[in-house]
Amino acid sequence: MVYDRTKPFNDLPLLPPENIGEDVDILKKMVTASRALAGVNSNIQRLPNPYMLINTIALQEAKASSAIENIFTTEDELYKAVSDTIQEKNANPATKEVLRYREALWEGYKRIKEKDGIDLDSIIAIFRQIKNTSGSIRPPHTLTVIQRGQSEFRSGEIIYTPPRGTGLIERLMENLLDYLNDDRLSDTDPLLKMCIAHYQFEAIHPFPDGNGRTGRILNLLYLVNKGLLDQPVLYLSKYIIVHKDDYYYNLGTVTQRGTWKPWILYMLDAVEKTALLTNQLINSILDQMETTLEYGKSTIKWYNKEVNELLFSQPYIKPKLISDVLQITSRTTLTKYFNELVAARILTSAKDGREVFYINEDLIRILEG
Repeated sequence: MVYDRTKPFNDLPLLPPENIGEDVDILKKMVTASRALAGVNSNIQRLPNPYMLINTIALQEAKASSAIENIFTTEDELYKAVSDTIQEKNANPATKEVLRYREALWEGYKRIKEKDGIDLDSIIAIFRQIKNTSGSIRPPHTLTVIQRGQSEFRSGEIIYTPPRGTGLIERLMENLLDYLNDDRLSDTDPLLKMCIAHYQFEAIHPFPDGNGRTGRILNLLYLVNKGLLDQPVLYLSKYIIVHKDDYYYNLGTVTQRGTWKPWILYMLDAVEKTALLTNQLINSILDQMETTLEYGKSTIKWYNKEVNELLFSQPYIKPKLISDVLQITSRTTLTKYFNELVAARILTSAKDGREVFYINEDLIRILEG
């Protein structure tokens, strides 16, 4: 069958795929990817508070995933918005989109913990959070196509037309969710399932927009649901940015020729390399936290473990964060404490209009390294 990119791919095969056997290369790659992923999960347990990664690695994932969709914001704008509700409210549209991705990630995380699985309602909730919309599955009459970007060769050319028709997307999504959740339908290794399901989700393209970001969140949530990750903090999107052309090329080979192996190897390599990178980030954060704690306690008499953890919870710190922990009600005392942190060069200060931000330069260096 010759695939016509300009016509809806209504013959998208259901899962599980028929032509994936016991390939030696895939099996080898699954071993190394699984080992790297297990290393991340072990490292997460070393963190004093695993949720501290919400504003560090998860924020970087949100930024990178949005950049794949050509939504760009600066780290400075992002860190300011995360640290202050006023800044978040007044953030530019690109920054707000990145922050919505992060919130969608944690919305999905809470839902799968409550339901012990991934369902269509949760996927729709993730999409709505990402796009700040009340929308849902694409209606059957919507002429959705995927075109080359304006900066690409042959810009505007149709490269894929997803399925459409009354009830078709819903049936395809039901099959996808059965594949993910019902091991009786397919007892494939969860890592391999994630690779296959990610292709299928992007091929179904269930929403008018935001499918790439929604699909990348589902990857992490599925790994969490299957116990391969305790927290959805794998920095997967950075790998896809670096190898963006290969990502789209390998997606296309599955659609056009039904060739799964290159796609699966690509995704497994993404998991392995990303897990190793995430491990390095966690190790660097933990090492720097330990050194800063030792230095802070020897330099500032009130400095302690709780304060130290807060200073590494996000790159930009507002004084209220510390005042709540130390139960400081005096503005004079709080100003004195932050002046001591700046004098010790644990933090640096920066003014933005009337607002003063206190910046953990060591954490920024690690995150952006």
